[in-house]
Amino acid sequence: WLPRKSVGWLLLGSFLGLAVSIKLHHPDFLGSQDYLTFGKLRTLHLNIIAYGWLSFAGLGLSLWLVPRMMRVPLQNGGLLTVAGHLWNVCVALGCLGILNGYSDGLEWLEFWWPVDIGLALAGALVAIPLFRTVLRSQEEHLYVTMWYTLAAFVWFPVLFVIANTHFLHTGVQQAIVNWWFAHNVLGLWVTPLGLGMIYYLLPKITGHPISSYQLSLFGFWGLALFYSQVGVHHLIGSAFPTWIANLSIVMSVGMAIPVITVAINHHVSAFRHLGVLKHSVVLRFIVFGAVMYTISSLQGALHALRTFNYVTHFTHWTVSHAHLGLYGFTTMVFFGGMIFALPRLLGHNWKRPGLVNLHFWLAATGVLIYTITLGIGGILQGLELRNPDGSFEASLKVTLPYLMGRSVGGTLMLCSHLVFAFNIWELLALSRQKGVQP
Repeated sequence: WLPRKSVGWLLLGSFLGLAVSIKLHHPDFLGSQDYLTFGKLRTLHLNIIAYGWLSFAGLGLSLWLVPRMMRVPLQNGGLLTVAGHLWNVCVALGCLGILNGYSDGLEWLEFWWPVDIGLALAGALVAIPLFRTVLRSQEEHLYVTMWYTLAAFVWFPVLFVIANTHFLHTGVQQAIVNWWFAHNVLGLWVTPLGLGMIYYLLPKITGHPISSYQLSLFGFWGLALFYSQVGVHHLIGSAFPTWIANLSIVMSVGMAIPVITVAINHHVSAFRHLGVLKHSVVLRFIVFGAVMYTISSLQGALHALRTFNYVTHFTHWTVSHAHLGLYGFTTMVFFGGMIFALPRLLGHNWKRPGLVNLHFWLAATGVLIYTITLGIGGILQGLELRNPDGSFEASLKVTLPYLMGRSVGGTLMLCSHLVFAFNIWELLALSRQKGVQP
């Protein structure tokens, strides 16, 4: 149920994202209605992808993964049904609120506070069965996948509740908490879920253990130590205490340590079994996501440095970097996880393996075109903004070809999502014919 709904949100968010991209180089596109302005569509796109797709898909994959790892049936299934419906309704209400002006007005925190309460309750109703399943298990050892998954379900509620309790912080403090939350949605919520999925599927598909289990634990504790304070590098140059900026820069650069350890584990494990990539589409998604995790994380450490940040700040580079992490890494890994899990849940293989392969190539090509063109455009934009003889208008004009490249990449990504949705629809139809309950 959760994967189906998450893919529905993915499609809606993708259409909105493409519309937003086109508006940047054709401002009059869909410009006749106030509901279709850039400000509303961009905000809808961000929240639908964050809460409707990434969080929903991550919850669904966790509900499948935890019982398999713990070798215990999932507990309290009735709570999960309520949680799924409540989460879905809250995302829909949050979107309607944004369209009608009911918003908290902070990036990544736009959903109105009554919706936030509903999402927090739905998340709790998911966490209770998961942790009860773990407590019922007789397994003496927790594999690293479980470390990442359970940590995500501990970290995210803390982030979400503190960031949405707006009366606790105002002014400069609010800006700091805003970006503390916004960056940690990636780093302490969807990143642990994605890394946990890689650590599960990589040895599962290749049939061999990961390169070093000790390195996997080192990477986990490195993420826990460094990531929580990196988000404030988005505020470098703003009116807030310098020591906080310095702390964020140090933590951002320090993230290179766990990233490199995770990269060694992932890439060495994959390199030893490259032949499997020819036959396993799931492994292609996973390996692609692992590579993009390495690149986006090292990229993040680089643009936290003041010298580089002064060029990329307030440019399209930031959007390119965000999509490299949230799409190139997390979304691609979630695609791989769902393609692996759904046939096992529904008792039927994918009817058209060629379309599953097409989904991979469209998504991979699309996100590469998107991030490379937008990244180049962002750097040129930043250089033009810093040019004392230049103008703001010139900084806009220099980005136009690259914004069009962004739309080309976004179109390919949308096409891949349509193929993915069709594949899932066909699989569900086949499962109903066999009498398997989705």
